[in-house]
Formats: sequence, structure tokens, C-alpha cells
Amino acid sequence: MNKSNAGANTNTLQILLDVLMVVCAFAIDYWLNGSSLDDQTQVGMMVLVAVFLLIFILSNKEEYLYNVTMFYYLDRVYRKVTKSFLMATIATAALMNFIAPSEEARKFYLLFLINAYALAGVKMFISRPLNRFLTKGSMPRTAFVGRRGQFNKFRYFLDKTSIQVNPIGYIAMQRTDLENAAEEYLGCLEDLEQLIREHNLDQVYIIQKNGEELPFTQKYVDLCIDMGVTVRLVVDFYKRRRANSYVSTVGTYPVITYHTITLNSYEQMIKRTMDILGGLVGIIVFSPIMLVTAIAIKLDSPGPVLFKQTRVGQNGRHFKIYKFRSMYLDAEERKKELMAQNEMEGGVMFKMKDDPRITRVGKVIRKLSIDELPQFFNVVEGTMSLVGTRPPTLDEVEKYQRKQWRRISIKPGITGLWQVSGRSKVTNFDDIVEMDVEYIDNWSLLSDIKIMLKTVAVLLKHDDAY
Repeated sequence: MNKSNAGANTNTLQILLDVLMVVCAFAIDYWLNGSSLDDQTQVGMMVLVAVFLLIFILSNKEEYLYNVTMFYYLDRVYRKVTKSFLMATIATAALMNFIAPSEEARKFYLLFLINAYALAGVKMFISRPLNRFLTKGSMPRTAFVGRRGQFNKFRYFLDKTSIQVNPIGYIAMQRTDLENAAEEYLGCLEDLEQLIREHNLDQVYIIQKNGEELPFTQKYVDLCIDMGVTVRLVVDFYKRRRANSYVSTVGTYPVITYHTITLNSYEQMIKRTMDILGGLVGIIVFSPIMLVTAIAIKLDSPGPVLFKQTRVGQNGRHFKIYKFRSMYLDAEERKKELMAQNEMEGGVMFKMKDDPRITRVGKVIRKLSIDELPQFFNVVEGTMSLVGTRPPTLDEVEKYQRKQWRRISIKPGITGLWQVSGRSKVTNFDDIVEMDVEYIDNWSLLSDIKIMLKTVAVLLKHDDAY
């Protein structure tokens, strides 16, 4: 018998329904329009639909639509299904010119897509009731070890998923609990073997409220294993607060991961690809402006054209940031004299509207944000991203409190939420941290695109850039 649990959380019914949905959509289309296609085109359309089905299922899997633990909210499922449908449509539409380039094939495939999307909508409504109906007779008889109140939230979450159980009752952790509310329980954990026999239990949930209970419950876990009864430990002694979490397995070790940044590998890959392409385009498009700026800086004041400074990147990594020099050479030494005029509250960041350290050319290129253009090279080399949080200086990070460190948990960016939210009008560093954390918590590829479009609008207005 295969002891692998790789598919333990997979909702096989959902996969089968998606396969049936695509097959039915194709069958309807073929019944209505199949006669208009020659034999070669018919074979080509079958191949195209098969590719569509493969991409659609793989994308749904990536979106956890086939995971039994996913909360089944219709609006959430609709967004995920639509995203997968669009990915499969775009990919297969690009293949049409190679597989079936005729006008009849395009009409046939368009009708197939309409049929498939309509059936996908029907499937979203019927799949959950159908799943409950089909599993009604085979739902595992389940007991919960602990007080009813401890399981209220967990049972609420359980009902939102596709996990099906037949709840038999609760088992008291301690015998003293029976004295206060005996009618609430099937019995005590000490009598677990007898309760399993008496109530024909298939599985047992044990909630862990603190680490000290683990040695206590180990013998009951062993008891369930000896009797062939599934036992599930619900870990509730870690307070994750704002973190996301997921459970995976490394060998025989279950691992619970808590995280506040995205760990989605394919989205990270797409973001990095956008950075490389965007960085190269930025360098090429703005190269004439950068050349003129370099000449102007050289003529305006003594010193190098580029200002290189050590900044703090993702999780404290140091890197050299590139900017066009907009200040005099003694700017860092004069900064201490000007700290009393700092407009940023908290003393972590320094910002001053009429900073006397800025050169004549520096005022212009800062107003137009031209001084930031060399950072496209940082983006290409991978130390920065097109969109992220502002890269702080070493002395700023030394003043960070524990929660403020979180703003550098991602790669810094040329632009970000703070930059498009009236950056010069924000004078409280805690507000900047709050915006950075909001960006990190709600990050998506779409949010990056929106911020880049807003950045263009801000630059065209020439506002908030001192």
C-alpha cells in the first residue's frame, strides 16, 4: 500500500468536475459546429482543448482550488477560476496559429470558451452541495478532545472548507471537566480506547493549547495509531497575529510555516522578470536624459557624476545605491548641523525642504526625480526592484525599533506606495512604516502595476519630490 500523503488534501472531485466541464463544453461545441471542420482541424482542436484543460487544472492547483482546506467563498472561488481560465485562454490562443489557423477553427474555439466558462459558473454553485451529497455516507465519525469552547472557532473554520466529518461529540481532557459538565462529553480521555470501541470512532481531533500538553497526549496518539484510528493535532499555542501560515512536510517532519511576505515562487519569478525587463527598458529609454544630466552635473559643481552610497536592502543586506549626485561633496558632514531642522518626526529619517546642501542642478533633477534614474542599474543587478519600499541608510536602520525592521523584509524599490501617496506631505515615520507594511501585506503583481502607473502620474505633475 502506498503510504505517501502527497494527495491527502486534494479534492479529487473538483478535478474530475473540471475535466467533465471541459469535455462537455467541447462536446456541445462539436455537436453544434463539428461538421464545419475538416478532419485535420478537428484533431487540431482536440489537441488545443487538451492543452487548455492541462493549463486550467495546473493553474487551479497553483491557486489551491483543489485543496480541501480552502475556504469555499463563491467570490473568492470565482476570482481564482477566472484567473486560471484567462491563463489557459491566452496560452491556447497563442497556439491557434500553429495548430488550427482557419477562421472556422477560431469560431469553433470561441464557442468552446463561452461554453466552458458558463459551465464553470454552474460548477461553482453545484460542486459544494454535490461533494456533501456524495460523501454523506462515508464521512468519518469524529470526536473532539477538549472543551466545546476551545473548538468553536476551529469548527467554524472546518465548516468553511471541503473537509467532511460526522461529529459524534467531545471528549474531556481531564476527568475534573466531567464533574462540571458531564452531559457535554462522551467521556474522558483516559477512557479513549473504550470510547473508540463504543462510538465506532474513525478519527479524533486533539487541540493543543500549550506545549506542556504534548507529552501528556503522546500516549493517546499512540493509542489511536495502534487501533488504526486517525488522530489530528490542532496546534493552538502559537499566536501568529498578522502572519500567514501553511503546513508542509519535510520527510517525516510536519512543518508549520508562519510568514508575512509572499512565498509564492512563480509570482516572485514574474516580479523578477518584470524588474529585469523594466530595468533594461528604463536604461535604454532614459539614456539620453542621463547623458545630458551627467554633463550638467559635471559643469555645475566639482565632484563625481554618480553618488554611490551604502544602503540597507532586504532583511539588512548592504548594497551600493546609484543616484545622480544632487548635493555638494560635504553633504554628509553638514547633515549633523541641520538635524535640528529635520521635518520627519521620530528622528529616524532626515528630510528638509530647502536643504542648503543641494546644488543648483540638484534642485532640478530632484524636482523631476531624474536623480533616481541610475537605480535602474540596481534593479537589473538585483539589489533593488521597480516597486518596493524606500531603501534606508545605515544610520536610519540603527534607530529602527523591532516592528520597524519589518519594512525591509522585502527588496527595496525605485518607487512604492509611500512615493505615490504624497511622500513630502508625510512627516511621521510611523506612517511611512504603516504604508510599507500595508504594501507588503497586500502585495500582488497587480498592485505593483498600479503603483508604477501612479508613479508616472506623480512624475508628470512634478509634485512631492524634494
